[in-house]
Amino acid sequence: MVVNTPKEFFEKELPAKFDPSKSAGIVCIAQMSITGDNGGDWYIVVKDQKLEVKQGIHESPTITVKMNDTDYVDMVNGKITGEKAYMTGKLKFKGDISAGLKLKGLGII
Repeated sequence: MVVNTPKEFFEKELPAKFDPSKSAGIVCIAQMSITGDNGGDWYIVVKDQKLEVKQGIHESPTITVKMNDTDYVDMVNGKITGEKAYMTGKLKFKGDISAGLKLKGLGII
């Protein structure tokens, strides 16, 4: 499925495609700060092989991911990779970078 906005991805696509078996042993709170007309703030909690997505700002995330809305949509639709987005400055992290690698494995970035 092709997503058109970050909101659609976070609230519909991500929960539907989440594979609990890939999250074994992962405990992470990812703050997603998406800029642009279709942007917003969401946080994703991965714990006990469960995924919870909430709109808003978490007070103490493990990692903060910053990206423009159109670039994020391109990334989740497979038009650009997370690595390319990071290397070109389109994707920025603050916090535990190893958590970023885990998010990639879960299909979040």
